[in-house]
Amino acid sequence: MSEPRINPSILSADFVNMQADLERIANADFVHVDVMDNHFVPNLTFGPQMVQRIQETSPVPLDVHLMITDPDTWAPGYAELGAASVTFHLEAAADPLTLARRLRQIGARAGVAVKPATPVEGLFEVLDEFDQILVMTVEPGFGGQSFMADQMPKLALLRDEARRRGSQVWLQVDGGISDSTIAQAAEAGADTFVAGSAVFGADDPGRAIEALRSEASAHTH
Repeated sequence: MSEPRINPSILSADFVNMQADLERIANADFVHVDVMDNHFVPNLTFGPQMVQRIQETSPVPLDVHLMITDPDTWAPGYAELGAASVTFHLEAAADPLTLARRLRQIGARAGVAVKPATPVEGLFEVLDEFDQILVMTVEPGFGGQSFMADQMPKLALLRDEARRRGSQVWLQVDGGISDSTIAQAAEAGADTFVAGSAVFGADDPGRAIEALRSEASAHTH
């Protein structure tokens, strides 16, 4: 099993000094970019122009998380900008499989995300259509929420099914990930971790990334 991946969320970065904050996380695996449209979720962040600028300046690849309505129309554009990974919400996509195939065709990793209330059993038959499944451990839309430990059984179901099928799909968690919660998520099967304030709120974000990676690795089976 590969080393756990730590993807700091720029939702917790300093937007005025974005380039400096990106340079502080050069040891991360990806930078997690939350795109929200104030429709699918009750918050508004930024769109393609901002993502393109981050793509041009980031020292690590982009892991774009689309919390938007109609990703079938908009998601391919983010892949075309050069994002390494584009994740859309299962609840928002009209045709998830066609969209995932389109993202892969463009050259991005295709991810699908599920809200806390969304079951994952419907993904079992199509695991290999995706490169990443994101299990939200908060309600999508805002940073700083508390980790929802009741999502761990869902994560474990995905882990067990992926193992049974020999799938290489990455299992990502997003929401409330810190040095006190990352072990639970790793134990349940996550291998890719989005962390916001736990990284950017630290005095030394690079060191915080290494500490999170070490803690996850110690609880990965």
